[in-house]
Amino acid sequence: MAARDPYEVLGVSRQANEAQIKKAFRQLARELHPDVNTEDPDAGERFKEAAEAYEILSDPERRATYDRFGHEGLRSGGYQPNFDQFGSISDLFEAFFGAGGGGIFGGGGRRAAVGGDVAVELQLELAQAANGGSFEITYDAVDRCGNCNGNGAEPGTPIETCSRCGGSGQLQSVARTPFGQVMRSVVCDVCVGDGRIAKQPCHECRGRGRKVASRTIRVDIPAGIADGQRVRVSGRGHVGESGAPPGDLYVLVHVVEDERFYRDGDDLITIVDIAAPQAALGVMVEVPTLEGPTEVALEPGTQPGERIVLRARGMPRLQRNGRGDLVVVVNVQVLRHLTSEQRELLEQLSATVTDENLRVDETVRAKLRRWLRPHAA
Repeated sequence: MAARDPYEVLGVSRQANEAQIKKAFRQLARELHPDVNTEDPDAGERFKEAAEAYEILSDPERRATYDRFGHEGLRSGGYQPNFDQFGSISDLFEAFFGAGGGGIFGGGGRRAAVGGDVAVELQLELAQAANGGSFEITYDAVDRCGNCNGNGAEPGTPIETCSRCGGSGQLQSVARTPFGQVMRSVVCDVCVGDGRIAKQPCHECRGRGRKVASRTIRVDIPAGIADGQRVRVSGRGHVGESGAPPGDLYVLVHVVEDERFYRDGDDLITIVDIAAPQAALGVMVEVPTLEGPTEVALEPGTQPGERIVLRARGMPRLQRNGRGDLVVVVNVQVLRHLTSEQRELLEQLSATVTDENLRVDETVRAKLRRWLRPHAA
């Protein structure tokens, strides 16, 4: 079954803020909890759907990706909810909200946060997109502090066990919930769940163990990439907390328009201007290609809009063999601003024109119609 719109699942507008999204999910979760909803056999699946919608909309980067590219954009970016590992809906509920109803209900055990993803834009010329290659990218990301090596303590100073939680990172608390009074774990307010405290916090990162730093890396771009496509570089996003995995880097490719060509998938289209007398007599014309200009012979009697196909002279097919074609469209230009001598010569020519000179090749006309139909505005 096709995935539903997460805004529709949670019943919120596309302009909903974080608090409204959290509130909507919290209400749905209470309705669908197995201890409360014993009559709806689909409650478990509905909760999974609501949980997936909340995962998307509560994460600013995932939400932005969905708003722009939909579910397909999330899948291509590597997002995949995995709820099958839980034995029951109760297990899933506990995993989502924490033991004893924590999580977004206000508490719960703290896990080291996985690093966030980073998105950067790379601008390429058409020829660069055609050839692909390795390109240097500089961007800012949260990185491990080099001074304290990520442990948050000034070098040479000790890291002590938190005296408040005894190193567990959690405190036990009794809370009243819609499901009754329960015991739950909450994050220690002193060590913030780490279980350890730096006696003297690192002066560079202020004890966080991480700080924003500039990175410069080289990214491999495949030949034939199109404008708006993305390249994912695993593990090059923000670093995670306390050894958690880092996020990913997404490179959004912007291919600058080339005035010589119009791109149609893997094919390139270029227009060549010739004067009407040249079209009638036939002529050699210079045509731009990705590899440089080349000469093409136009037959006598070439008609306006006639096209010549240069096989395998277009863009490389992304992650496939072969290349598209280069289509040369002939634009026959009518002469203007004639001199008296030119006018006299054309009048002499016009007086000799017969129906045979004007007869149209219907085969060429039919081919042109078939080609122009899908390209019509």
